[in-house]
Amino acid sequence: MADLERLTEVIEPEAQALGFELVRVKMMPSEAGDGGMALQIMAEDPATGQLVIEQCAALSRRVSDTLDQLEEQGEVLVPGAYHLEVSSPGIDRPLTRAKDFENWTGHEAKVSLTEKVHGHRNLKGVLKGLDGDMVTIEDTKTGEVSFPRNLIHSAKLVLTDELIAATQPLDTSGADDIEEEKADD
Repeated sequence: MADLERLTEVIEPEAQALGFELVRVKMMPSEAGDGGMALQIMAEDPATGQLVIEQCAALSRRVSDTLDQLEEQGEVLVPGAYHLEVSSPGIDRPLTRAKDFENWTGHEAKVSLTEKVHGHRNLKGVLKGLDGDMVTIEDTKTGEVSFPRNLIHSAKLVLTDELIAATQPLDTSGADDIEEEKADD
């Protein structure tokens, strides 16, 4: 199995060299349906909170070259065949860093914990924030629940109208020039 901590150590400086912040590094089953694995890298441009296709491609090339060089030197970070997937975190982004919980306070989130807290492992509700290392969420079923961030298995924002309104599009130039075509009846 791939060592995610070591992969992060290798990938993060490559992202930073391009001016990006690493959001997540994860090994997961490939969506190609071939039974293989995918090395998923999520990063963002701090100016926009997203990456455009050209930025994803630049990071992908840089990481691929670095992993190839390490492999040539005898350090295989991902054994076996795998796909490299570089993406923007998207609007309903995963919450992985302390700053994510601070930046997205007031928005709805889904959190899955590694163990039960107040009798619940899965929480959904408004993110109330981060105090030290304690995350607080106003769960729709149980009310306000606080738990240590290290108990989080996964956390992500929920797509809501409020989240869409709070997320600025990358580039709207030319949007006013788009003409809709009517389908022939």
